[in-house]
Amino acid sequence: MKLPVYKIDGTDSGKKAELSEAVFGIQPNDHAIWLDVVQYLAHQRQGNAKTKDRSEIAHSTKKLGRQKGGGGARHGSLKANIFVGGGRVFGPVPRFYGGKLNKKVKSLARCSALSYKAADKAITLVEPFAMDAPKTKEFAQIIANLKAGSRKVLVVLPQNSDNIYLSSRNLPEVNVITVDEINTYAIMNANSLVLVDGVQDILAERKK
Repeated sequence: MKLPVYKIDGTDSGKKAELSEAVFGIQPNDHAIWLDVVQYLAHQRQGNAKTKDRSEIAHSTKKLGRQKGGGGARHGSLKANIFVGGGRVFGPVPRFYGGKLNKKVKSLARCSALSYKAADKAITLVEPFAMDAPKTKEFAQIIANLKAGSRKVLVVLPQNSDNIYLSSRNLPEVNVITVDEINTYAIMNANSLVLVDGVQDILAERKK
């Protein structure tokens, strides 16, 4: 599969780049995508919610009344959960929500997501470019020139660029990441991908 490489002004550079069939042309595996997305979202949870149970409450342990003959339920402490200020029963405790996923499954999921975008013709290749200073207006014009759409555009760089990242930070519908940060969730969550020329070769090399 070959795609044209565009300049940042939206014109065709005359070059075409080959997209690896092993990365952009496989039969997508929906279950692998689901597993990877679920794991990604689970890892975003901090899992630090905590409440105190009756053993952790700083309260008197004096028995409130005699065991029998009081006309009500028997109580041994104000720490019981039925009293105001008592401990909570079965409350949340710190935990890790993530889980293990094999590297081959994650790779399959990522390639499946990229293959979906390639099949939908939602991938645009652009020549490598740099920005001398963070300029949101200039970066927004580049995205408009490439006709990548106005909603949920994922820009993938071969390496980190502070100026490009800072230029995109105030654009809520544009997400800029490096090829090292690319993941299944980011790909599936985007309506279109803008790959800087060279990213496709890095992805193909890592697939080997």
